[in-house]
Amino acid sequence: MLEYRFDSFYQVVEEHAKKRPNHTALFDGDRKINYKRLKLKIDTFARFLEFIGVEKGDRVGMVLVNSTEFVVSFLAIQKIGAIPVPINTFLKEEEIAFILNDCGAKILISSAKFKKETQNLFNSTSVNKIIWEGDYENIDERNISFKEILSNLESHEKISFRPDIDDIATIIYTSGTTGKPKGAVLSYRNIFSNILGVEKLLAITPKDRFIVYLPMFHSFTLTVTVLLPIYFASPIVIVRSIMPFSNIIKQVLLKRVTIFTGVPDVYKALAKAKLPWYFHWFNKVKFYISGAAALPEDTLKNFSAKFKKGKLLEGYGLSECSPVVAVNLPHKQKPKSVGPAIPGVEVKIVDEDMVELPVGKIGEIIVKGDNVMQGYLGRPEATAETIVNGWLKTGDLGYMDEDGFIYIVDRKKDLIISKGINIYPREIEEILTNNPLIKAAAVIGQKDEKSGEVPIAYIEPEEGASIKESEIKSYLKEHLANFKIPKSIYIVDELPKNATGKVLKRVLKERLAQK
Repeated sequence: MLEYRFDSFYQVVEEHAKKRPNHTALFDGDRKINYKRLKLKIDTFARFLEFIGVEKGDRVGMVLVNSTEFVVSFLAIQKIGAIPVPINTFLKEEEIAFILNDCGAKILISSAKFKKETQNLFNSTSVNKIIWEGDYENIDERNISFKEILSNLESHEKISFRPDIDDIATIIYTSGTTGKPKGAVLSYRNIFSNILGVEKLLAITPKDRFIVYLPMFHSFTLTVTVLLPIYFASPIVIVRSIMPFSNIIKQVLLKRVTIFTGVPDVYKALAKAKLPWYFHWFNKVKFYISGAAALPEDTLKNFSAKFKKGKLLEGYGLSECSPVVAVNLPHKQKPKSVGPAIPGVEVKIVDEDMVELPVGKIGEIIVKGDNVMQGYLGRPEATAETIVNGWLKTGDLGYMDEDGFIYIVDRKKDLIISKGINIYPREIEEILTNNPLIKAAAVIGQKDEKSGEVPIAYIEPEEGASIKESEIKSYLKEHLANFKIPKSIYIVDELPKNATGKVLKRVLKERLAQK
């Protein structure tokens, strides 16, 4: 059983500000912000939100770069019982408008960097005020400067409402890889359970330091590299942009980072990168955590051979599970596995009738625990389809070994059935990306009169590499049965991806339908 000490994240900050006021909470560029000052910023911003009419239960949209302002906004919104809705900063105006309308937000906090996509949202949504982070020139009654709000820091201790542990902490919109995004409603209990489950495996302390360069709006980044370190008073090193990547390496060394999170593409690049000798000498990272997409076995092997001081641990999760479900253990990890379920979480492999399957058999992965979302915002039917008797149907296919380690085979929706035989695109993709000339690959199904469905591959070559369809087919024939060889192979400059590098197969299917 997990024991919950807090009802909200504001309570966490309150305790840190009281017990360790001068302890660093955030490193943001040249700025170093301790817990006393962080609380002051949160209190000031929360009071302003109350002043402009934000009340308990109201949703507040956030289209923000990685920044102190993101952290302050998120926690200040929660302090007054309102609900922060972090939005993917890669989205266009129409897509952002859909989310704001879906959640009913009347206030938006936006970085000036995204003004092209956000400044006209007054016209297509119910938003009546935008608070701008960064330099925005047209400040007026509707367009408010974040900097000005915080120019006179004042302690506003009075709290008219304190959230309960089962109140909504945030709404995270799914990436929309299969259609319109849905809002996963997460409670404080959901997220706290995730944090406590991860901590039991990694033993986080205030001496640890986390680096945040992946977008904070993403559920993986938000829970694991923002809220988890805040919970344990571990300083967060904020990197506002992933480019140039050399700056991330520099910050890892200068700020003595101990926990590094990334997506597989980052670890693949690091395994190939020529790093200065002193990086390996002075580097303090003890855990490299990989999430958001499948980690190829080759990448794990190459990275581990090069970075011997720290462990690369692959995990698995989804927004609907706050998001962590499983992670490899520091003392025991298995290639191709995402590890066992974290403490407090149950996982089963089931058939179409939700009957549990024996060890080694492939079926759908279902999850139960305090980390499972309350449901999809305003979508009772979709919620009922996804959560059955407390078990969340992930839509992922996989199997479990005798040690409880989980192996992801593919997305249920991506499964290709050709002449009655199951073909798992992920298996073909892994073989393809093991080829040094191929940077990324995606395999989808195409309807076929004779076979029912056939696999089709899209290939993104490494920069400067030249590769032909015939060469790819010859390479695949060395590793795969003939029925798994894609019928057609399309070589493209770049595959469509979401913010964390996951290929948008929906877009590829739309392209294929137009051919």
